[in-house]
Amino acid sequence: MTVKINDLKGCLFVFSAPSGTGKTTLAKRLCSDLEGMAHSVSYTTRAPREGEIEGVHYHFVDVPEFKDMIEQGEFLEWAVVHNNYYGTSRNKIQERLDNALDTILDIDTQGAAEIKRIMPGSVLIFIMPPSLEELKRRLFLRGTDSEETINKRLMRAEQEMQEAIHYDYIVVNEDFERALGDLKCIIRSEHLKTSRSSIELLKKHQ
Repeated sequence: MTVKINDLKGCLFVFSAPSGTGKTTLAKRLCSDLEGMAHSVSYTTRAPREGEIEGVHYHFVDVPEFKDMIEQGEFLEWAVVHNNYYGTSRNKIQERLDNALDTILDIDTQGAAEIKRIMPGSVLIFIMPPSLEELKRRLFLRGTDSEETINKRLMRAEQEMQEAIHYDYIVVNEDFERALGDLKCIIRSEHLKTSRSSIELLKKHQ
């Protein structure tokens, strides 16, 4: 007799982290390395940064269109961050999960709390910088924000890091490969939970 374990549905992994911690880079590597894993593309009203591509990094819309989508109930969650709107498509997420495909959702702590309330089976992972000093160094090296913006991001980072206690897992991104390995272990262990799987006992006929 052999045992076969089937995943019933895909898993929603919610990543939160202060800007500059490396969560987007980690998410991209996971999607590249793991079969059936995709990074959800959020909607936003902010202007594209240099090198960002529509439909790849974000879906860029104006404020009236975003508000119309809110009225139509198209978002699983939405929030205002740094005076810009961000939202997650309800239908796109549900379609992937129903087809047993995993999805990484990259959102702030406010949105993560809302996702957990609506979808208790989602897995919340907070990616922590080694220190605020290292985070400041990374933000300056990135070269995409002014010093004033960086200081605002650091103030927000302190607030966000206090919310980490409400997450299912905390991963410190001091060494990229180690953090990546930790995330892969979390994903693997979630798929081994009995609540996510069906078990078949198969008899072999001689």
